[in-house]
Amino acid sequence: MITGNVHSIQSLGTVDGPGVRFVVFLQGCNLRCGCCHNPDTWETVGGTQYTAQQIVDKATRYKEYFGKDGGITLSGGEPLLQAQFAYEVFSLCHENGINTCLDTSGCILNDEVQKLLAVTDRVLLDIKYTTDAQYRKYAGCSIDKPLEFIAYLNQQKISVTLRQVIIPTLTDSEENIKRLKNIANKHPVVDKIELLPFRKICQTKYDNMGLEFRFGHLSEPNANTMNKLNKIIKSEE
Repeated sequence: MITGNVHSIQSLGTVDGPGVRFVVFLQGCNLRCGCCHNPDTWETVGGTQYTAQQIVDKATRYKEYFGKDGGITLSGGEPLLQAQFAYEVFSLCHENGINTCLDTSGCILNDEVQKLLAVTDRVLLDIKYTTDAQYRKYAGCSIDKPLEFIAYLNQQKISVTLRQVIIPTLTDSEENIKRLKNIANKHPVVDKIELLPFRKICQTKYDNMGLEFRFGHLSEPNANTMNKLNKIIKSEE
């Protein structure tokens, strides 16, 4: 029986997909993003082993709180690294009438991932940057990977929430937001764009783990910046 390597579980989350959600953070990530606030999820070893049935049994206890929009979200780390386990979880969720949401960087697309996406109701797709140079420098992969992923989601008509962390000097420009909107506009399955402010509360984690927080020298975006960029997202241009 296949098991998944789970970092942590949040029983009633409200920021990881529509409605109230049971959020499972899987252990392991293949990217090394400068803004990552969960460096403790990077390594594939560690975490707690669960079967898909154990996860769904736990989620079902909170089903009454989900309402019409809520359900389960698999996050990370990078859940695509455990696509077979994720598929089993989402398949059982559908058998139990639970909505499924996948929070991912979209940096892997293979047969196992495509099988997982067939039982995924919504994808929270984190578009880290809008240029290939920034992707390679600050995330560790090419922008072609997530663009291929979103094209596949569009082809399969899977609903997408596009997300980006707003990092001062890197992603807080009007030009960047317009490029992000352009990606969304090319893919009709994108029905929402979320801009998330860069936060440095994770500095303590890096310090405790003896790791360098690459973006520790950057400031957090202020409310005016976030409001300005969100207005661009909502404009008709």
